[in-house]
Amino acid sequence: MFTLSRRHFTAALLAGSTLASAAGAAVLRNGSRRRPNIVTIILDDVGFSDFGCYGSEIATPNIDRLARRGLRFTRFDSKAVCSATRAALLTGRNGHTVNFPDVPDTAWGDNAQYFGTDAYHLPHAIRTSAQVLRDDAYATWALGKWHLIPLGELAPGTSRQNWPRARGFDYFYGFARGWTDQYRPALVENDDYITPALPEGYHLTTDLVDKSIQLVEKRDTARPFFLQLALGVAHSPIQVPAAWADRYRGRYAAGWDEIRRERFDRMRHMGLIPADTVLPPRESDDRAWDDLSDDEKAVFARYMEVYAGFIEHADAQIGKLLDTLDRQGIADDTLVVLLSDNGAASEAGQAGFFEELYRPNTIPVAEQRSRLAELGTVATQSEYPRPWAIASCAPFRRYKLFPFLGGVRTPMILSWPRVVRDPGAIRRELVDVVDIAPTLLAAAGLAFPATFDGKAQIPVAGQSFMAMLRSGSAKGRSRQYFELRGHRAITDGPWRAVAIHNCANDYAKDEWQLFDTRTDFAEAHDLAASRPDVVARMTSLWDGEWLRHAGQPLRQPAPNICRLNEEYNQPTMRIPDR
Repeated sequence: MFTLSRRHFTAALLAGSTLASAAGAAVLRNGSRRRPNIVTIILDDVGFSDFGCYGSEIATPNIDRLARRGLRFTRFDSKAVCSATRAALLTGRNGHTVNFPDVPDTAWGDNAQYFGTDAYHLPHAIRTSAQVLRDDAYATWALGKWHLIPLGELAPGTSRQNWPRARGFDYFYGFARGWTDQYRPALVENDDYITPALPEGYHLTTDLVDKSIQLVEKRDTARPFFLQLALGVAHSPIQVPAAWADRYRGRYAAGWDEIRRERFDRMRHMGLIPADTVLPPRESDDRAWDDLSDDEKAVFARYMEVYAGFIEHADAQIGKLLDTLDRQGIADDTLVVLLSDNGAASEAGQAGFFEELYRPNTIPVAEQRSRLAELGTVATQSEYPRPWAIASCAPFRRYKLFPFLGGVRTPMILSWPRVVRDPGAIRRELVDVVDIAPTLLAAAGLAFPATFDGKAQIPVAGQSFMAMLRSGSAKGRSRQYFELRGHRAITDGPWRAVAIHNCANDYAKDEWQLFDTRTDFAEAHDLAASRPDVVARMTSLWDGEWLRHAGQPLRQPAPNICRLNEEYNQPTMRIPDR
């Protein structure tokens, strides 16, 4: 494990940066800092409208409780895929800057053609937020998903230099890759895989939260703590005991088009989105619910029942952690951030996955209907059909992996009762995931060092939004670029430009769409044809931001990524009727 002395850290910090106590942590009468406990709860593949406090019919009373104590953000942007978001979350830099343009998994991990040979390990020349907090005597714990490890370092006996304990965490308990079975997880403790005897009725979400509670209860109370809790919910496989899914029996019979409209209306009524927001139409390559057969409707509705139960079950476990903070008397002095790492999942196409993930679902729909009781159980590793993701990501277009807001924009809640002056309020300024780490450090009176051990650190892209905690009039960032698998976007003030890339063409031939988010919150109206001057300026801005943060020419995606891009834009695939 990489360690350093407090003396070396302090010297480097003072040489390259100043403590941000005035802007962040409260200063006590004796001049010391009140350092809050910090908890980040990272959910996976959960769309913008999947919580009750964001307009969902899914019951999330504990997440809603967190929102009542804190703030809901309506313009929080992720990187549209998990590893890139998680790297940005820990480092305050964009994924391209810290070698995570995408995820390091087999299907697209061999990406040297696209981003060079250094992809998929965090540079060891930078400090993570966990390292900075640990050097300031925080206890640091990572529970759940990590997914920041190169493929060559996953096997037992290989290097652990990219595992959590080498990147600032005292303790790690969870899983190393992007997903795992909720009933039979591939568990890791610290630096080794473990195979404990799992009790009857075991579920990973419960285990991760229970372990988090134990750490909080047994902590050294003289030290603040940083807990990163990264659940597998609601990433595939969607798995939850039937009693939770059954709470939604019949709720989704109306289908994804109607559920999306219901959520949209609810969000407008709540004042979460502007009253004049226009709901964009369903994408032409996603099937209409009314076009499904009766068997398909019955099967696909059950997929969503399981998904909803999966989220409500997770909410109940999160509630246990929040109750622990209350019981310990530390809730007021604990800063909690809850977010999703990208929009709702798009990978299962029009047919969904029934028995096995990332394989075409060729099981006849009538057979699936006869086996509905298996969905969500240990017998299946399932994922809902892609059009459900348009409901999860309402009111936006598209979903995970896309540069439209459905892929990028996710729910984010921040609670810090001792500091937030208007609990329950909504913040509508732009915040990017790169801004979270600088904000957490500022809350503790810290900042990323500009130099460390005499070497300059990679510049931090994020900016603290601590001022938003105290004032509804505080401003957010004005500009942010995006790139994933050749798809691009950039926000500059109210303008947002988006380009879907066709690997058969040079990037110069990509067609950009343009949206004015002042009057078009959900990207319903493309203004590119009427404002070519703005498109030209935005594309030029994108080029500059890319070079500043990626530092190299934009290459064509690797062939396997191009195939994936093509699959996501193919005409709809139906599952066989018999």
